[in-house]
Amino acid sequence: MSEEHPEAAESRAFVVGGNTNTLAFVNSFRGENGRIAAHVVPLAWTPLGVVSGDLWQRVEIPAQDLAAWIDQTFPPDDERAFLAPMRDIELLARTQWEALVPSRLDERTVINLEDLPDEIAEALAHPPAPIVQCAACRRLCVRDDFKWGERQLCAWDYHATVFGKRGPWRNGAYEERFFETLPRPAYVAPPLLEELHVEVILATNAIDDALARSIVNQVLDRDEQRAHLAVRLIDGGYTLLRERST
Repeated sequence: MSEEHPEAAESRAFVVGGNTNTLAFVNSFRGENGRIAAHVVPLAWTPLGVVSGDLWQRVEIPAQDLAAWIDQTFPPDDERAFLAPMRDIELLARTQWEALVPSRLDERTVINLEDLPDEIAEALAHPPAPIVQCAACRRLCVRDDFKWGERQLCAWDYHATVFGKRGPWRNGAYEERFFETLPRPAYVAPPLLEELHVEVILATNAIDDALARSIVNQVLDRDEQRAHLAVRLIDGGYTLLRERST
């Protein structure tokens, strides 16, 4: 932790701990009516890294129970759990450290960034996002990154459902109308495809949509014996998948 404490007029946060699904921070150790407010931030682990949530939950804890709450909330049996050094927490409590609640957690507002695992610190370097629960496994995930019908799915369940054996695979070129019904995820994760025996054979980006569709269909016309699946990413690019030969 930095030896220089921010002034109360500044927005700062001290992260007290975290685990697979959340991290918690406080902005004041003075407490009101003997209680300290902790702000709990949801975390979504994705194939591209960790994403912090944009909505926080406020929890009020009796000041004398803060250490116990931290231990119970972030137990060591969670392999991703981490805690700030207790000596730093005790120092800030003794000096009645206080700051304004930041509007965002990042390398500027978190005063003990060095206490965070690298994946969490990296997440705070990027904008927060709305977090939801996967409809299949309840894992936290980024809203609308992987939506199938009306269901919000995590990357793992979306890949298994849509790009698995029961997905909308086809042989031969797409009729024009079928391009409007393609799966539309935020991205395709090659490591997850590997488990499904699926490979990426084509990716387009930042080219005319009609040209991209023509390229996809040209590839499909020349390999009608194997099943393919075209994907239109949220950003507009196309990715073409093919079942890997056994």
